[in-house]
Amino acid sequence: MADKKFELTDLASGKKSLLPVKSGTIGPDVLDIAAINKDHGVFTHDPGFGVTSATESKITYIDGDAGVLEYRGYPIEQLAEKSSFMEVCYLLLNGDLPKKAELEKFNDDIRHHTMINETLLRFYNGFHHNAHPMAMVSAVIASMSAFYHDSMDIHNPRHREIFAHRIIAKIPTIAAAAHKHSLGQPFVYPRNDLGYCANMLNMFFAVPCEPYHVDPVAAEALDLLFILHADHEQNASTSTVRLAGSTGANPYAAISAGVAALWGPAHGGANEAVLAMLEQIGTVENVPKYLAMAKDKSSHFRLMGFGHRVYKNFDPRAKIIRAACHKVLERLGSTNNPLFELALKLEEIALKDSYFVERKLYPNVDFYSGIIYSALGIPRSMFTVMFAIARTVGWVAHWQEMISDPAMRIGRPRQLYTGAGKRDYVELGKR
Repeated sequence: MADKKFELTDLASGKKSLLPVKSGTIGPDVLDIAAINKDHGVFTHDPGFGVTSATESKITYIDGDAGVLEYRGYPIEQLAEKSSFMEVCYLLLNGDLPKKAELEKFNDDIRHHTMINETLLRFYNGFHHNAHPMAMVSAVIASMSAFYHDSMDIHNPRHREIFAHRIIAKIPTIAAAAHKHSLGQPFVYPRNDLGYCANMLNMFFAVPCEPYHVDPVAAEALDLLFILHADHEQNASTSTVRLAGSTGANPYAAISAGVAALWGPAHGGANEAVLAMLEQIGTVENVPKYLAMAKDKSSHFRLMGFGHRVYKNFDPRAKIIRAACHKVLERLGSTNNPLFELALKLEEIALKDSYFVERKLYPNVDFYSGIIYSALGIPRSMFTVMFAIARTVGWVAHWQEMISDPAMRIGRPRQLYTGAGKRDYVELGKR
């Protein structure tokens, strides 16, 4: 396979060139087009980078046609059933599942990095009370670079490791502080005696005037959601982190850029949009009417939570999260959840409709995650923040992989210019 090449022929001039083929462990081969401009004087054009490989990576594999998602070779179904978010974090960062002592040390490192500088806490007072939490989280993460000058040499492996532990440990604290600020409640400090998700829930919901007991069912559900959201290959926010990081920018700036990219409704904000859509539909009786609107090109209604840019089959995460939805709602006493019942009916009807079946518009992970977050008491404005907490480890893993690659280059896409041709300046009075 190493000797396989594609021949490219310019039909106008007859000039030919051979494009080397690169093969991964699994998945489609890719054409190395690095010399295409030199040989033919052209660039490739791929809006949205839908069929462009911009990097080599050993972290996550997706087969959209088969509905496969693997972290470092491990199927997401196995990790969701048997692993924990902390173990998955270690796996993504280090390449292999940890031994018992390694996981204990990693857990300990994360637990003892959870506090943020008091000056950063006061930073929240500069935001309006109804500022979107993603705005606060993005800004505070970027500001962390002002506090850790002693360990921000991106070419030092130990500094990269310290950064990874710090950002993974502190982002729940940063997110919880944004939530408390929006409520006008006192900040709740992290507790090192609690696990990662239990600690986050405590910071979100505890108040100084009475004891708060973390529901283990809620912590377990959150842990599962975080596993499912931990990484997803070269998506928009991960590519943003890589592009920002390729300039040599400090890693906090790169992660902040990823948070900003995740904020969009077409990316991390999709689970918010799903709940808004379900509320708009209102009742099961209205489902056929809204499905008809979704098929009508003249309608502005869009069926949120169905279909995926990569998956042309069932999103494997959606299957897992659907079962978790039943479990969480049942054990938290929310079995009569009208939005969940509506979601199930919408899924049932849509999957029998030839329009959606032929277009392979199956439910994705966002279709159910918002319902679980809502059942846990997390407000809709925080849904994308929860996504950011989980995805941080994926961003960090990709940033580390990129920075440690000797072949790393600054990202610099090209364009097809369609603007005005060269023209001469005309004096203001003569225009």
